[in-house]
Amino acid sequence: MSLAQRFIHLALIGVAGLGLTACERQGGTPGGEGSTGTEATGTASATDSGEEIVIGVAAPFTGNSAAFGSQIRKGVELAVERLNDEGGINGRKVLLQMEDDTGTPTDASNVATTLASNDRVLAVVGHFNSACSNAGKPIYTQAEMVMFSPASTAVNVTQNSDYVYRNIFTDQFQGQSLADYAGKILGFKKVAILYDNDDYGIGLKDSFSERAKELGVEIVSANPYNRDSVDYRSQLTSLQGALPDAILIAGLYAQAATIAKQARELGLTIPLMGGDGVFSDEYIRLAGDAAEGTYVSTPFLFELGGERAKKFSEDFKAKFNTEPDAWAALSYDALNILATALKEKGISREAVRESLKTVNSPATAYD
Repeated sequence: MSLAQRFIHLALIGVAGLGLTACERQGGTPGGEGSTGTEATGTASATDSGEEIVIGVAAPFTGNSAAFGSQIRKGVELAVERLNDEGGINGRKVLLQMEDDTGTPTDASNVATTLASNDRVLAVVGHFNSACSNAGKPIYTQAEMVMFSPASTAVNVTQNSDYVYRNIFTDQFQGQSLADYAGKILGFKKVAILYDNDDYGIGLKDSFSERAKELGVEIVSANPYNRDSVDYRSQLTSLQGALPDAILIAGLYAQAATIAKQARELGLTIPLMGGDGVFSDEYIRLAGDAAEGTYVSTPFLFELGGERAKKFSEDFKAKFNTEPDAWAALSYDALNILATALKEKGISREAVRESLKTVNSPATAYD
């Protein structure tokens, strides 16, 4: 059974094809999964010829978002394996430098410094969390190196820099679409919101609230939570009296699972809603039966992705013995978008940026 099928209710609001969203201009040690440092089908730091092309990968391989980091890792590894089997980039082998940002801005800043200061790294796939992308953005921008996120949806991630790109929708679109589904399709009249007090959670909460009000859907409460918290009963108890039709959890899967379980324990049987940060096998595993009745948004579903998506899924499962999710697909495409830029424009940091700048319409989009 696929991930989509395991969500009892699913609101697909993303796109079946993956297109590049260009920037919006407004002014270690080799190891297994969960490790920090340099790793690839070889090791970047171990070479001395200078002939290999190195692409950085910054993601949460440990911490609260590690399930997402695992999928990102596998997606880029499969992309590089295929690239190298086909001769690499203009005959040069591709290596990955993996860095664990743990899903925290402080570590993301350190990771960005590590990658940006390595002249051999030509571009970076990452980060996952919007707060991490925003923490790394000024560092990558100063180093004039492209950071390409397959997952950061906060609107401001791609603002005020010519070196930040992504291939995923924004929270403005995602939140509005969730509100449209809640109000127009499900007929909800009152919604309570619990949101992670970071760039992602705030952005999703704000865009959902703005659109909900336009539709006449009342936001009966909007309360922040700390990602390190393990008890959300006080927030849940406080919203019970408002009798909401649903609860929007604007955050990630681990906290959403705890909220779901505690909501059900308190007798709140109403539907739950979440953004793409909740769309994970781990949410269902951690929440168990409490996940029943959850609606989520997602940027990609393999069931709707056609023959290439089916082939990717089969190859992924054969290599890793696990199913891919949207983050594996988006990361696979992100790596290949960077590889295409290097093939077409030259082997340099600036060539990557010059290539991505031209992707500004359906006619020039990466397929």
